[in-house]
Order: sequence, then structure tokens, then C-alpha cells
Amino acid sequence: MTATAPPKAPRRRRIRPRGVTVTAALALLLGAVVVVALGVGDYPLAPGDVVATLLGGGPPGAEFIVMELRLPRVLLGCAVGAAFAMSGAVFQSLTRNPLGSPDIIGFTVGSASGGIAVIMVFGGGAAQIATGAIGGGLLTGLAMYLLAYRGGVHGIRLVLVGIGISAMLEALNAFLLSRAEVNKAQSASAWLVGSLNGRGWEHLRPLTAALVVLVPCAALLARNLRMLELGDTTATALGIPVERSRLALMTVGVGLTAVATATAGPVAFIALAAPQLAKRLTRAPGPNLPAAALMGAVLLSVSDVAAQRLLAPTQLPVGVMTGVVGGLYLGWLMLTEWRAGRA
Repeated sequence: MTATAPPKAPRRRRIRPRGVTVTAALALLLGAVVVVALGVGDYPLAPGDVVATLLGGGPPGAEFIVMELRLPRVLLGCAVGAAFAMSGAVFQSLTRNPLGSPDIIGFTVGSASGGIAVIMVFGGGAAQIATGAIGGGLLTGLAMYLLAYRGGVHGIRLVLVGIGISAMLEALNAFLLSRAEVNKAQSASAWLVGSLNGRGWEHLRPLTAALVVLVPCAALLARNLRMLELGDTTATALGIPVERSRLALMTVGVGLTAVATATAGPVAFIALAAPQLAKRLTRAPGPNLPAAALMGAVLLSVSDVAAQRLLAPTQLPVGVMTGVVGGLYLGWLMLTEWRAGRA
């Protein structure tokens, strides 16, 4: 009588209490930031009035100010920040390098080049610039994949190729700006900083539609991404189709970067800093996509509030503030590493 092997126990995904707690805290913090952002401005509203307005009440005139003037910009900032942060988390995990961020390895610059080309050559409007930015990002991603492919795409090779392509595209952008008419050059320079000024529901709807497709794809590929962090050999032994998964993840990451850049311009440092801050808080392996997305939304929303009120009534582009935040983060990171004896 032959013995039969016992049935395999169903695989349970380990829940990390700290990660859940941090994600919930970031969600609450984002909610508070949204309420504050909806209340500040030339017509200030108390947090209670903002909440009442969102629920259908509120003081007279508040509904138009909150729902029509401020809410689309605030939601757009959250969505753009989350998209940049998720893309950064995907590429930092894929390359196993904290510098493997879209704004370091060229994807953001590629999207910016597409937008600038449309402005300079065709003088297109917002829809055409967005299309050019998405096309530029996708073409840059394809070029990087083909140039980095040598029997597979490895992290360090992708980073090095990306840095080289980023430098060339930056030179191309500078050349286009130097040869453009004054009005077009000013328009392109303003767009390159990254801004939420003048954004409304018409900008939020296409971004939301894109995220409805891209975010579930990123979530479905998250397990494969965690396995790829272990190395190609280990991932293959665990049954992961390595190259197919890597190509799918790159496509999703480039898509997130491209649609965010198309909506708000190449906002700096969110893709770099948000995933690292989320990882430091959760102390969990893997891309930490929900925490990274919430952190990106918080950083961009706070930066936008500061950009609006710091020199009021003048509104700064949000890219200026995220650049300041990114510089402070890098300075703090270098100081921490130096104190720990690792730098």
C-alpha cells in the first residue's frame, strides 16, 4: 500500500502589522491634508465647514469654492503624486537600486521631451502636449529596454543606460529651448517645472481613467516584483516568468510616469523620495505600493499647499516646492548615512 503525500497547505500571505499601521496612518494623514488644502485660500474655510460642504452642507457659497475650484486641483495632486510614487517604487524595486527612479534613469525626461517637442514643433494645446508626453515616455522606455537587453535586462545595466539616455534627452531639451521662439520657450520652460496651476476636472478625468487601468495592473504584478528582488535565478526557480514579468512591470511603470507627466509636467523628486520614505516607515521588503502611493500623494499635496500660500497671492509651481523637499530629503539622507559610518 503506497503512502500518499499529504495535501499542500494553502499558501497564506504574511500580513505585517507595522506595514498595515503605517499605511492606515498615511491614509488618515492624506485625508487631513486634503481637508486643509480645501480650506486654505483667499476665502478660508474651517475644517468643519469643509467636511460639511463635502457632505452636502456647509456655509453659503462654499460649495462652488470647494467642489468646483479647489477639489479638482487637490484630487489631481493626490493622483499625480500617487502615480509618480508607484512608478518610483516599481523601478527602484525592479533595479534593486534606490536611485533607479524614473526621474533619474530617464523616463520622466523622455516624457518631458515628448511634451516639449509638441510645444515647439506643433504649438499644441493641453491635449496634444499630454499625448506627446505619453508618447515620449513610451518611446524612451522601449529604447531603454532594447539598449539594456543582453539576454535579459538587469538592474545595473538599466540604470546606466537610463542615465545616459537621460543626459542626451536633457541636452536635446536644452537645444530645443535655445532654438525656440520666445513665447514657446517660456511656455515650455513653465511646463518643465511641473505645476498644478489652472488644472481642473477636464485634466483629472483622463488621468483617473488611466490610473483605473494601470494601478490594478501594478497590484497584480506586485508579487512577481517581490520575487524579482531576490534575483533572476531565484525568481525562475519559484516559477516566475522573469523577462515577461520585467517587461510588463516596465510598461506599467513607464505608463504611470507618462500619464503623471502629461497631466502636471515632470514634477521632480516625488518618484525618488516617496518610495524610500515609505519603505523606511514600513520596514518591509518589496515595493510597498500602497504605502508608496499614499506617501507620494501626501508629499505632492503638502508641497502644493506650500506653493500656493508661501508667497501668496503669487502661486509657485509645485515643482519648485518638490525640488526643495527633495533637496532636504537628500541632505538628511546623506547626514544619516554619514553618522552611521556608511558614507
